[in-house]
Amino acid sequence: MNRFTLTKVSLAVLGLISGSASAAVTIYDDPEVASVSVDASFNTFYVSSSTDNDISGIDRDQSRVKMGFLPNYVGMNFSKEIDGVKVGGRSSFWVSINDSNTGVTSTGIDVRQFYATLDFDWGQVLIGKDFTLFNRSNIFQDEILQGYGNVNDTLGLIDGQGVSFGNIGSGYTYPMPTAQITYRSPEFAGGFKLAIGLIDPANTSTDTGASRSSEESTPRIEGELTYNTKFENGTFNAFVGFLSQTTESDIQGDVDSTGYSYGAKVNVGGFTLNASGFTGEAIGLLLGPSDNALGLQNLFYENGNEVDSSGYLLQGAYKTGANRFVLSYGNTEVETEVPWEMDGTQAAWFYSYNSAVTFVVEYDLNEISIGDASEEVKSIALGAIVNF
Repeated sequence: MNRFTLTKVSLAVLGLISGSASAAVTIYDDPEVASVSVDASFNTFYVSSSTDNDISGIDRDQSRVKMGFLPNYVGMNFSKEIDGVKVGGRSSFWVSINDSNTGVTSTGIDVRQFYATLDFDWGQVLIGKDFTLFNRSNIFQDEILQGYGNVNDTLGLIDGQGVSFGNIGSGYTYPMPTAQITYRSPEFAGGFKLAIGLIDPANTSTDTGASRSSEESTPRIEGELTYNTKFENGTFNAFVGFLSQTTESDIQGDVDSTGYSYGAKVNVGGFTLNASGFTGEAIGLLLGPSDNALGLQNLFYENGNEVDSSGYLLQGAYKTGANRFVLSYGNTEVETEVPWEMDGTQAAWFYSYNSAVTFVVEYDLNEISIGDASEEVKSIALGAIVNF
């Protein structure tokens, strides 16, 4: 295992959108010019982690003061009506505050969103960089999204400069922000919406580098169909999604990445039940086809065949007044000859002090296994989140 490569995992997931958790502040609004707004989110956690590690053979206890699953960010939104077309755009900058442990004064600033949108009567077209569609709703509906989630030493997350992992690798893969051209339909048939995207493909073969002969002759295609409805004292939403791309290689052979995601969430009164999952071939453990950037091509293709991956996430939550309580369990398996598996269990209490400030108390149990060796990590996280 390339430890140096895997420590980059925490940096690779610096960005997750949290628009549902923050309200934009309008800083300029002129119908003749444009409307401009800013949104921002800040969080910090005190975390105590204890690891029992058979993979490295090193057990240790570690305390950190760091950000949680969502990084700190500032985003800017633009919109203007021109000749019957609503033209929009978003740019967001995501910041790591954990620069004292591994990268002194080298705070990471990452651009996770930089796109324009064109809204017509027949739908919206997005051009630029944004989160992709496969497993997008899996992660955005995660009840632990604003919490802490999984960390371990095997993936370099306890001491890493980036975020913790939430349930990435223990329930879903990360919809890695990528250049794309995506169409989103208007709502139809009483609550359905369809999104289809042409995504910049990733090389999933071992034939890499500047002189590679492998190729992606067509872009990656991803799609998602969502359904949302309201009823008395509650809401229901569901989704299905897919991913398809091929890397062609005379050296290794073609690698066909395919994936299917699904899920449903129901809110009744103060109770929420959330269930999601995915299955596929050659989509890895963490970042989907972008796992290649972490040196994990062996999780895509082995002995002439694409490797199967699957995962699921089950959650229950209860909200009363300013309090929200969450129980969560997720699992992901990658069926290589030496199989990879990760489980994540969380119990969390979110307290909304006011409309902008939320406090979090969370207990996390994470286990990652590679063959017969495993690492178990118990963490307690105490955090504060401020949203604008």
